[in-house]
Amino acid sequence: MFSSLRAAVVMIALFTLLTGVAYPLFITGIAQAGLPLIANGSIVSNGGAAAGSSLVGQLFTSDNYFHGRPSAAGANGYDASASSGSNLGPTSKKLMDRIGSDITALRQAGAESVPSDAVTASASGLDPHISPEFAAVQVSRIAKARGLKADIVSSLINRHTDTPLFGIFGEPRVSVLEINLALDGEFKPRAN
Repeated sequence: MFSSLRAAVVMIALFTLLTGVAYPLFITGIAQAGLPLIANGSIVSNGGAAAGSSLVGQLFTSDNYFHGRPSAAGANGYDASASSGSNLGPTSKKLMDRIGSDITALRQAGAESVPSDAVTASASGLDPHISPEFAAVQVSRIAKARGLKADIVSSLINRHTDTPLFGIFGEPRVSVLEINLALDGEFKPRAN
């Protein structure tokens, strides 16, 4: 009996070291060697300081900045520790009321058409990108807040629109964090 128990303890210790220590260290080493930016969270820096991750959306509310998609992650949205969708279905009155009020607010702000990503949250609630159409809806607000011409803000959108991979995989998209950093880099926000 003791020989069976000793063999079981040795096997547990061996496999714990193998699968709990050696394998994770091996995979971490490969990731650090081959893809260090991605392995370390795809951090975007601004003036040497971390400004955020290119993979995780942030909440921007000032009129000086592009706003991201609605987020149901956490109480105020964009809480990475509470990543999730709202779990509200298409027949939910609460969801329809929120979408209706978002559409009304965008139309009052001058939007002629409202893209779907302007009023719908992503599944994780942390999508860092918006469509070029949603970015275009925000041009007049940002131009007014920063004292710029609308065509200058529109050209910034064009320069920061990522195209689909190989021209076929995905949709055109704009990174909210990166375009907001570009806005601050090229055009300082006016004090409110």
